[in-house]
Amino acid sequence: MFDIDKIISVIAARKAKTVGLQFPEGLKRRGPDLAREIEARAGVTVIISGDPCYGACDVDEGLRDMVDVLFHFGHSRLLEDDRVVFMEYYHDVDVEAAVRQALPLLGTRVGVTTTVQHIRMLPKIEAILKAAGKEPVVRPGDSRITYPGQLLGCNFSAAPQDVDTILFVGTGNFHPMGVQMATRVPVIAADPFTGEARKVDVERIMRQRYAVMAKAMDARKWGVIIGMKPGQQRLELAKRIKATAGDAVLVTIREISPERLIAFKVDAYVSTVCPRVAIDDVSRFNVPVLTPVEFDIIKGLRKWEDLAFDEIRGD
Repeated sequence: MFDIDKIISVIAARKAKTVGLQFPEGLKRRGPDLAREIEARAGVTVIISGDPCYGACDVDEGLRDMVDVLFHFGHSRLLEDDRVVFMEYYHDVDVEAAVRQALPLLGTRVGVTTTVQHIRMLPKIEAILKAAGKEPVVRPGDSRITYPGQLLGCNFSAAPQDVDTILFVGTGNFHPMGVQMATRVPVIAADPFTGEARKVDVERIMRQRYAVMAKAMDARKWGVIIGMKPGQQRLELAKRIKATAGDAVLVTIREISPERLIAFKVDAYVSTVCPRVAIDDVSRFNVPVLTPVEFDIIKGLRKWEDLAFDEIRGD
């Protein structure tokens, strides 16, 4: 649910005349109705961002510079920018059935993790675990993490390592696989929408990544991708990779696509942008696209057994 009263209050306090709204893909369909309600109640002009939005790092800077205040929906605060108001979005789905399904798969000492959409359910999850004789462990993350126990697709710092198992409550595979590869602790994923729980298996994704790395072993010309989204810019890392690669060029890209990559005629890329790009879109690329971790491995700077998902860490 959207907190309309908070939105109206912020608009009034800032004496805003033009307001921007930015949504992740799953919430965009609600944008027009919300825009109409805000205009009717606050007497302002509302502009909706039509560009893709994949996370809190993906603020529409063009729209932000056009309006008096930009409301960014669906994610917790990541960037310190007074012009952007982050409006979290929570799912009302009950987590109890999924967590109970996970109980037989869990050890005694259990790390508890989730995404911001379910973060308000953490006390209930802890209570269920305690009632079953488990010891729940919820840890704070680094400076990019808003809540204890919260995961981002690029940051697993809130996942504890001194536990028997880690429980991830949420949907999808990327977060729980990333946690398991980052911590080397078994992960149980509990999906509150299906009520099912399963043990996470990272073998398939590791084989896939090893295959991509093997294809890049003979690369002579490299492209190093620098992200233009405000929460993904890692210029110093890109410079370090370029120096290690030898024959390499630095390329800025906001939205990565096969068409944009093929234009530069290189043998392989290293992506310093959102870590999910190289993983999720692997089948779309015509040349290998590695993460910085994978690049370091094939250059002998890390061991092959140290393969893990790339992370963008804070302080």
